[in-house]
Amino acid sequence: MLSHNSYNGYTGDSSRREFLRKTTVVAAAAASGLLSEPAEAVEQRNPPGTAGPLIDTNVTLSRWPGRRLPLDETPALVARLRSQGVRQAWAGSFDGLLHKDIRSVNSRLTEDCRKHGHGILVPFGSVNPLLPDWEEDLRRCHEVHKLPGIRLHPNYQGYKLDDPAFARLLDLAGERGLIVQLVVTMEDERTQHPLMRVPHVDVAPLITLLASRSNLRIMLLNWSRGVSIALAAKLSAAGQVYFDIATLEGVGGVANLLKQFPVERVVFGSHAPFFYLESSLLKLKESVLSDAQAKAIRAENARRLLPA
Repeated sequence: MLSHNSYNGYTGDSSRREFLRKTTVVAAAAASGLLSEPAEAVEQRNPPGTAGPLIDTNVTLSRWPGRRLPLDETPALVARLRSQGVRQAWAGSFDGLLHKDIRSVNSRLTEDCRKHGHGILVPFGSVNPLLPDWEEDLRRCHEVHKLPGIRLHPNYQGYKLDDPAFARLLDLAGERGLIVQLVVTMEDERTQHPLMRVPHVDVAPLITLLASRSNLRIMLLNWSRGVSIALAAKLSAAGQVYFDIATLEGVGGVANLLKQFPVERVVFGSHAPFFYLESSLLKLKESVLSDAQAKAIRAENARRLLPA
């Protein structure tokens, strides 16, 4: 479903109501398999926007352990992404949260992206530095699967960012030129199952870690409920840290974010299929952004990180 509070700033604006109506209808069609037209035809009839192409840095494949999600079948998710003008989507795996056989997780992810991605999906592998031979998992991500980056879930895998193993992981990832995506939270703490309470990742130790790793590129996903704006600004100043918009809340949230740090550090991320893609699209629509700012967030910043 849509983020339960993604629209908590609704003002009754008719254009917003029309936007929601159209995107909800298309989302239902995609989920039911009815959206089978080529992406080009859909885009000509229902243009995704005037700010150019879209790169989604935060989608996830496989199954969320708590429940079935709309579009958790990869072909349906890809159809939905294409229908909204997404040219590239950086994909992790829900299996990376709890599975111990990380090698198989990354092999399945890579094959799923190859088989069903239609050139859109870019796999980001999982690595758990608490598991034996995790360095080999990292090597395989880079050398065997040719992945551009990794996606980390410290709170589900049981380590904190001041663990020496995490520092070692950052060093090895930096040496290989891999982008590191750090997921601060997967599910709002207010909706978590009582037997699966998972705290936000404490990212404060990153400030010290980044001081000696100027070449490391790190992206925080789903961060805004677990990281204060003040801490986010310090992280932005400490190194090459980027922030997605998937969990931003409130009217004008993206515009407000740009008051705290440069637009070059903000990227589009939807957290699909856990959230609807339309939630993040609306966040761009309802913020007052210049064309240059919108284009930077939609695609240009991510493209600089991961050239085609």
